[in-house]
Amino acid sequence: METRFSIAALADPDVQEAEQIIKQCIHCGCCNAGCPTFDLLDDELDSPRGRIYLLKDMLENGRAADRESVLHLDRCLSCLGCLTTCPSNVDYMHLIDHGRVHIENTYQRPLPDRMVRALISLVLPYPSRFRTAMHLARPVKPLAELLGSIAALKPVAAMLDQAPTQLPKPSDAPTRGIFAPQNSGTKRVLIPSGCVQQVLDADINASAIRLLNHFDVAVEVPNDDGCCGALVYHLGKKRQALEQVRRNIDAWHPKLEAGEIEAIVITTSGCGTTIKDYGHMLANDPDYRERARQISESAVDISQYLVALDLPKPERKLGVSVAYHSACSLQHGQKIMNEPRKLLLRAGFKLKRPENEHLCCGSAGTYSILQSDISRQLRDNKVDHLSATDAQVIAAGNIGCIKHIGAGTDIPIAHTVELLDWAYTGHKPRKLADLEHQDRKQPANGHAKD
Repeated sequence: METRFSIAALADPDVQEAEQIIKQCIHCGCCNAGCPTFDLLDDELDSPRGRIYLLKDMLENGRAADRESVLHLDRCLSCLGCLTTCPSNVDYMHLIDHGRVHIENTYQRPLPDRMVRALISLVLPYPSRFRTAMHLARPVKPLAELLGSIAALKPVAAMLDQAPTQLPKPSDAPTRGIFAPQNSGTKRVLIPSGCVQQVLDADINASAIRLLNHFDVAVEVPNDDGCCGALVYHLGKKRQALEQVRRNIDAWHPKLEAGEIEAIVITTSGCGTTIKDYGHMLANDPDYRERARQISESAVDISQYLVALDLPKPERKLGVSVAYHSACSLQHGQKIMNEPRKLLLRAGFKLKRPENEHLCCGSAGTYSILQSDISRQLRDNKVDHLSATDAQVIAAGNIGCIKHIGAGTDIPIAHTVELLDWAYTGHKPRKLADLEHQDRKQPANGHAKD
């Protein structure tokens, strides 16, 4: 795509990068095939190609964002399905990030929108605040439907609607520290403590720790890290996001540099996509760029790490059918397609594949709050496809997908690592307590009898 950025504009490293990305686009439209909002709304401006034109116009001309551009750019899920279908390798992920920062810096949003975004930034990345907010939301949760009838208050209604009627109690067992296996192993990894996941479902990290310990891998969960930065970064709040990134680097890098850990193992794929991008996010920071690069190179999704361990077949055969939901942040953001499926199959689960696996479920971080109508339509479509498999359980590798899809179906949904933990250690996830299943010992050769 031809560009006409001024020399003055290109003095900004972010604008310079955006121009290089835009020039890669040959406006062929292949990206539209992987875009959930274009598929749903059938509007060119709600496609990656259309949004690239909007971004080009703003950034090339140094123009402040306007209402029309913001409308269509806000509708982008950042699912990155366009990265998978683009033949020209257009780096849309970083381009839309630049666009969101530009909107944040140049556009005055309506007051209710500003207030909701400020509330999200002040609450969601901080577990104690988030837990308190969830408790405060419960008494007013019945007002969600009424508030949802007022356009400006739809995000508030969505927040109340998504607030769980009952939060899981904090674990009595330690959730941070060093967790050593019974047999002394040589491997040790770090699992980030995170933010939203530890409030909504601490069982996920507990399963990951138990499973890794079972295979003689020690795990450390730090006391001094926090949110990966993704939540506020995707709101265009770059300064706040980079502060969170630097805090994590300060917490993790000394352990990496000292050889105390061999990898940073991530159990939330949305966070993983961001952590693997730390090197890019801080490329212009001379004090952090090298450490950020090393963190990114050491980060792996839990499924990647487990596949590398070459797990054996488990002793038990559960006989449970599983529909695997491939989170966008895994399949498009990190190009992790088959690792979770391989693990589930090796563990003895009957894997079922839904149609339109490439399309987003509509969770997308804070998208389900800020774009609740589109988000709900995408979720309903996803649930229809998952339900059509007649699977007993849905598996996913991202807490946002788990909670979003779970709100639209009666089929129990669990993190992939929870199912693997069940298969290998016998620890059945609490959310599957009512699930009927076979539990038979595998014969000595590792193959179950029919």
